[in-house]
Order: sequence, then structure tokens, then C-alpha cells
Amino acid sequence: MGGPDGLAPPDGRGTGTLRYAAEGTVGKATSPVTAIPPGRTRPVTALCALAVTGAAVLSGCGGDPDAGTNGVGKLSADKIQARTRSAAQRASAVRLSGTVVTSGRTYRLDMRLKDDGGTGSVTSGADTFKLLRVGTQLYLKADADFWARSDGKGGDGNGAAAKLDGKYVKVPQGDPAYKKFSGFTDKDVLLSGLLTLHGSLATDGRHTRASTPTIRITGDHGSGGTLDVSLKGAPYPLALTRAGDAGTLRFSDWGANFTVREPEDSETVDYGRQLPTS
Repeated sequence: MGGPDGLAPPDGRGTGTLRYAAEGTVGKATSPVTAIPPGRTRPVTALCALAVTGAAVLSGCGGDPDAGTNGVGKLSADKIQARTRSAAQRASAVRLSGTVVTSGRTYRLDMRLKDDGGTGSVTSGADTFKLLRVGTQLYLKADADFWARSDGKGGDGNGAAAKLDGKYVKVPQGDPAYKKFSGFTDKDVLLSGLLTLHGSLATDGRHTRASTPTIRITGDHGSGGTLDVSLKGAPYPLALTRAGDAGTLRFSDWGANFTVREPEDSETVDYGRQLPTS
């Protein structure tokens, strides 16, 4: 029989005391040898097992902190930024939420993005509207108050604004609103602009985002932005604080596919003129 962990007794002597006593009765007189009951060996066996376990625990305490991670925690900040940008670019889809400050206005985003489209909501001040892009076609949907304020009618919801209430409005590619809002639905354009820290890069310790361990990198000690990168699986960016108080964003659902489709004709309406951009 083997011992702990399947190890055989040393030199094959696990039951040797009884064997030697039996052999000693043949041909010559020997002093009687008493067999050791099996139960007497158990404390020694348990002690050996405990010693092996303790050694494993002690080696773990002084082990590699990157064991079980994707390894990017061992890299320089510049390489981590390059790896996370590459991972984000390869991902088929992502959800991002938070705030972006651009041209002096703050936009609160909750967007799902993929290579061929995107959908979600944008809030700016008192206005909330939905954006939908399918291929190159962009749609905007808002309530009557949004359209009335855009027309300068005080949000009464009457007239043309009422007809636009809850409808998708197709945004022509030549309209200034297309250039302004389509970027919020374009995964590659949005991420390439966001995932760049400014200034000298450095690592800033290990953190946790939504129960996922991360490595944080900073630009100019944080004034150039901070980015938390996942240490599990692909090194996706999970949280961003933009430089110059230009917003904070969270990234999730990397690679989680979703469907975008053009709205039915009954769901759309023609605005008839240049769309508002603010």
C-alpha cells in the first residue's frame, strides 16, 4: 500500500517487522520482535501531510502576485496601454456608461457599441435622446419636449414637436448633427479617442472593478487621466477618468453581441430641416 499522496513506504519496509520476525525463526534463535500496530504510524503520517501542506502555503505567501492573471501587471505602463487598446479594438462589442465633456457640454452616455452599429441614450442638461446607428444610417429619437425646446417653443409639445414625439428621425450624413452624434455610436472612433492617456505614463497599483482585479495606469500622475485594465482574461479597459476633468467612463460587456435593426416605417418620421446639435 502507498502512503500519503500515493508514495510507497521507504525501502519497502511498511510491514517489514513481521516479515523479519518470521524469517528469524528459521535456522537460528532470535529475540522476539513485536509488530507495531498500524494505528501507531498514523500520527507520523498526519505530521508529514501537515508539513507538506504547510510548505505549499508558505510558498504561496511568497509567490508570484501575477499568478493566475493575464500577466499585464508585469508590463510597463506604455505596454499596458498598448495591450488594452489592442484588446478593445479586437473586441466585437462593448457597453460604456458615464460622462463625456466635449465643447463645454457634459453628455451622460449609456451606449452599446459594435462594429456595424450602436444604440443607447444620451443626456445633456434637461434633454435625453436615443441614438441608433445601423451601418452608416443614424437615427435620433426623443420626446416632444426635446423637439419643442429645439424649436424654441418653450417645451409645450404642440405642433410639429408632437408629431416627432417618440419617433425615430433619420439624420442625413450631410447634417451637422450627424457628425456631432454619430461618434457616440462608433466603437472604433469613440474608443480610439478615449483610450489614450496624456503625458508620462506610470503604473499606480492594483485595484478592483466590479470584483475584477485591475492594474491602474496614469498619465502625469493622474492629471493626464487614469485607466484601470483587467488582470483577468483579455486586458480590457474597465474604467477611465479623462484628463482635465473631461469625464469618467465604465466599460463592460466586452464581446457580448446584440442586435441593431433599422426601425419600421411606422416608427420613423422626416424632420424636414437641419437637426439640432445641442
